[in-house]
Amino acid sequence: MIEAAQKRGERPDHMLFYGPQGLGKTTIANLIAREMGAQMRVTSGVNLEKTGDLVSTLANLEEGDILFVDEAHRINRTIEEILYPAMESRKLHMTIGKGPAARQLTLDLPAFTLIAATTRVNLLSAPLRSRFGAIFSMDYYAQEHIEEIIRRSARILGLTIEPAAVTAIARAARFTPRTANRLLKRVRDYAQVKEMAVITEEAVLDTLELLEIDELGLEKWDRKLLESIIKKFNGGPVGLNTLVAILGEDKGTVEEVYEPFLIKMGLLQKTSSGRAVTEEAYAHLNLKQFKVQ
Repeated sequence: MIEAAQKRGERPDHMLFYGPQGLGKTTIANLIAREMGAQMRVTSGVNLEKTGDLVSTLANLEEGDILFVDEAHRINRTIEEILYPAMESRKLHMTIGKGPAARQLTLDLPAFTLIAATTRVNLLSAPLRSRFGAIFSMDYYAQEHIEEIIRRSARILGLTIEPAAVTAIARAARFTPRTANRLLKRVRDYAQVKEMAVITEEAVLDTLELLEIDELGLEKWDRKLLESIIKKFNGGPVGLNTLVAILGEDKGTVEEVYEPFLIKMGLLQKTSSGRAVTEEAYAHLNLKQFKVQ
């Protein structure tokens, strides 16, 4: 797609990447910008709350730029209305002034490519989705690919690491490169303090214990979510609003950070009545399953 556009002397179509956090959507956008020899300007749907925010962002674009918008599902509908003509015909429509003195102004925008990323593609409006020329779904990485990433990162960091240690990190990395690299750096810190020339599996396990991460990659908040459903609601189902109130978290964090991985691991399921844990969750947490009479 990119090569074909370059041969035509055109900018590639606007692109949308969606999938769980930590899969490298931003990294891919950077690689596309590098391949195109373009400058990438970065913003987030959270930062585009007001009309002026988007107008300022678009007005500062230069010919050939890539505009990367993370958390695109947080763009409100009013902002989308301004974005549509910018994406379709490179026009920016603005209202100058207020009341009877208000007037419409249209600016021509330079050729640019919008790359949007989201963890919640279902929250994007259909009109916005339809304006992307290419939509890519990103899924969790296979463990062998995570291990390749860890080995590569270890080489870059100048680390000597045993194969068993690589596997141990990969198992706890939640199938995402971001988590794998974060854990590798924490293991490096541990090994450095212990003056270890080679990172061993034992060093990895000790580090994970210090970080309160178990062998499946579950962290404290993951376990708290599962245990809350089990102990307070007999395993569920429980509504999302009730669950977030008990956890003291917002809906976005629960839906975007915790749930996708727990569902992937077969520990949590969504039902028409709410969230419920599985038998595998009871077994992993070493808790007994019982029914309320």
